[in-house]
Amino acid sequence: QVQLVESGGGSVQAGGSLRLSCAVSGYTFSRACMGWFRQAPGKEREWVGTINSIGITNYADSVKERFTISQDIAKNTLSLLMKSLKPEDTAMYYCAADKQFCPYCRRGQCLANSWGQGTQVTVSS
Repeated sequence: QVQLVESGGGSVQAGGSLRLSCAVSGYTFSRACMGWFRQAPGKEREWVGTINSIGITNYADSVKERFTISQDIAKNTLSLLMKSLKPEDTAMYYCAADKQFCPYCRRGQCLANSWGQGTQVTVSS
C-alpha cells in the first residue's frame, strides 16, 4: 500500500531551523525519486527539491544552500532539513514520490504519482 505521511511542521522564527519527515510505504528508495513541494496561501504549488534513486539531490534556487533532502533507508523516511528559514518559506509542505520520473512542476501543474497530506510550516519575522 502506497502511503506518504509528513510530520515535523510547526512555527519558527526567522533564522531558525526545522526538520520535516515523510514516512514512506509502498516505495523503495533505490527504485523511486522522492521530492518535496510547498504551497503558500493564494499561490501555486512549487517544487522545492528532489532526491533520486541513487541519492542525487536537486534544489530550487530559492532554497539552495539552506535546505537539505536526505533519506533514511532503514526507516524508509524522507527528510527535509530547513535552515536559515525566512518568512517567505511559510507554506504547506508536501512530500511526493514517483517510480518513473522525478516529481516536478511545469506550467502551474505539479506531477507525481503519490502525495502526502502536507504539513504546515510558519516562519515569523
